[in-house]
Amino acid sequence: MNENGVTYITRDGDCLDNICWRHYGRSSGMVELVLEANHGLAEKGAIYCENIAIFLPEVITKPISDNVINIWD
Repeated sequence: MNENGVTYITRDGDCLDNICWRHYGRSSGMVELVLEANHGLAEKGAIYCENIAIFLPEVITKPISDNVINIWD
């Protein structure tokens, strides 16, 4: 996992799937990634109180395919 990322400070009533949606543009797969990067976060429940620091790791995406065919070749 990449150690680059940002720290998000929660506001009262935040939930992780919404935080991931706003930061990454999706929650699927990102919630699990953030939970993995933040030991003990799952024990805090689904709705957070304010001032919890959550590390949001940088996600490096790989190209969909390494085998690109150009129609002009």
